[in-house]
Amino acid sequence: MDKKILSGIKQKPYFTEGNFVLYNQDSIELLKELPENSIDMIFADPPYNLSNGGFSVHAGKMVSVNKGDWDKSRGFDGDYEFHYKWLEACKRVLKPGGTLWVSGTYHSIYQCGFALQSLGYHILNDISWFKPNASPNLSCRFFTASHETLIWARKDKKAKHTFNYDLMKNGNWPEDQLKKPNLQMRSVWAIGTPRPNEKRFGKHPTQKPIDLLNRIVLASTNKNDVVLDPFTGSSTTGLVATTSGRKFIGIDTEKKYLDLSIKRLKDLNQNIKNIIKFA
Repeated sequence: MDKKILSGIKQKPYFTEGNFVLYNQDSIELLKELPENSIDMIFADPPYNLSNGGFSVHAGKMVSVNKGDWDKSRGFDGDYEFHYKWLEACKRVLKPGGTLWVSGTYHSIYQCGFALQSLGYHILNDISWFKPNASPNLSCRFFTASHETLIWARKDKKAKHTFNYDLMKNGNWPEDQLKKPNLQMRSVWAIGTPRPNEKRFGKHPTQKPIDLLNRIVLASTNKNDVVLDPFTGSSTTGLVATTSGRKFIGIDTEKKYLDLSIKRLKDLNQNIKNIIKFA
């Protein structure tokens, strides 16, 4: 990791190994200490503010939707103020041609989109992530939620951003039943939720699949770029960044999820060593 980027951060990393660095801190506060124009790409999966005492379905069982205090709504104005502040902090650290991805459901994504426009980001795409294996709807009074929305935006409208077009068009994407070989990749992606082996050390309640982050990182960064995740959770973003030769900074307020991130990284690195050993 470039020491210049981390030199202004007062708090020591929670964990560091090579180009993979984790911080146990409030993301807005830590982003204030990073240099301006220093980050190539940010992936953010902010709280959806859904911890309201309701229920959902997981593996055929009824489960609470409560994820923790970090996911409780502050009310409309409070939620919007939070999204505006973290997006503002992200914009400062992004390079002029740097891009930001935001993931969310209808509970949060429209506030994030409005904040992005208010802050002067240039929206490049909105992606519909279709989940073929989404959980059913319990009430049977409205459509089953089977997608999330991803907004991809550039910091500066006049700057040139990274988009690896040829890889997206001609690459091998077997996980996506909608992607046709050698045709342009469209803005609807059919990618399943995390596989069981991605959660074998434990799981984050809003964990994203490796396949989804792999596509995002490969589409919008190059090798040695710095990728940041301000709500890193179990650090799927960081694992993908590591395997694809990028540098990673992850931030989270929950130590238990940072510990999960570390277990996942160590397992990944061991698997890579085993592959090299027996190659």
